[in-house]
Amino acid sequence: MSWPVTQRAATRQRILESAARLFALEGFEQVSIEAIMREAGLTRGAFYHHFASKTELYGEAIQVAAHQGGLLLEQAGSGGLQRLVENYLRMDHRDGSRMQCPLAFLVTDAARQDTSIRGSYTRMLGAFVARLEAGMPETAAGARLRALQVTVGMIGGLALARAVDDAGLAEEILAACQAGCLSLLE
Repeated sequence: MSWPVTQRAATRQRILESAARLFALEGFEQVSIEAIMREAGLTRGAFYHHFASKTELYGEAIQVAAHQGGLLLEQAGSGGLQRLVENYLRMDHRDGSRMQCPLAFLVTDAARQDTSIRGSYTRMLGAFVARLEAGMPETAAGARLRALQVTVGMIGGLALARAVDDAGLAEEILAACQAGCLSLLE
């Protein structure tokens, strides 16, 4: 007897969400299939009913995380980019307790993966830039350039803040990037 289609889809989504969170916090190499399935409340045996490999799961999981991040961008809407920058460049985001942006959390991890994963990361980054560009004020000259600068400030700032083991320095990095990004949105 097979599972209802809705239950199979819900189970797959649970696996993807667990994987997205664990990959963002620990990276591809450090996360086992067992850990992902345990986090999802499932056994390892169920994994292969949904995915052919850990690499396939990784590619799909970062897309799920990016989609969730994209929803935050959409919620910010026009004029809400300042709030987005302020919420993104915060210590609780750096620590992964509130959200885990795959663009910042996986920046170095994705660089070490195969071309399909790097291609997926590139598409996510492009979509992020495009969404920021679309939200730029109508009067902003060079909206694409500003969107790229804000993207680099947000993702790079968060990635650097995550890399250092000095909380005070991390806060300074986030504050500096926040100020720089906000000035670009004026």
